[in-house]
Amino acid sequence: MVRTEISLFLQNVPGELGKLSHLLSNAGVNIDALTIQDASSYVKELFQARGKSLKRIASAASYNSMRKDSAEHALIRLLVNNTDRAVDLLSRNEYVFDIQPVIAIELDNRPGELARITTQFGEEGININYVYGSVSSPDAKCLFVFCPEDIEKASAIFKD
Repeated sequence: MVRTEISLFLQNVPGELGKLSHLLSNAGVNIDALTIQDASSYVKELFQARGKSLKRIASAASYNSMRKDSAEHALIRLLVNNTDRAVDLLSRNEYVFDIQPVIAIELDNRPGELARITTQFGEEGININYVYGSVSSPDAKCLFVFCPEDIEKASAIFKD
């Protein structure tokens, strides 16, 4: 199922995730999935990708400066139950964020399920940029979030 992921940068200091969580919860917005990474690793990936392309997006000095500044921030990716309300809240509270479509799939919690799904991506020639997921108990379903390079092609595979 195609869902909208919100990506935003938060300062990498104690309490920032709590502030964001309270902002959303006070408005009745539930977080369905979340992943956090040090933003410097994200910037490092951009820097490495820059070296692989023929077109430079920014100078090496710019990327080195971004990498230094990004160590003070974390990259948060999340799915919520009410994207429109969350986006409105983030805008009104001056968060810097972006949205993009992702594939969110509930899987049975048993060996081989992730292999089955990722094999389907591979058989269709769809690269997965990143994935995150979790399960709450052995009897519950797993929720996995995939960011494929070709969202239309991926959504056609998993429309059921």
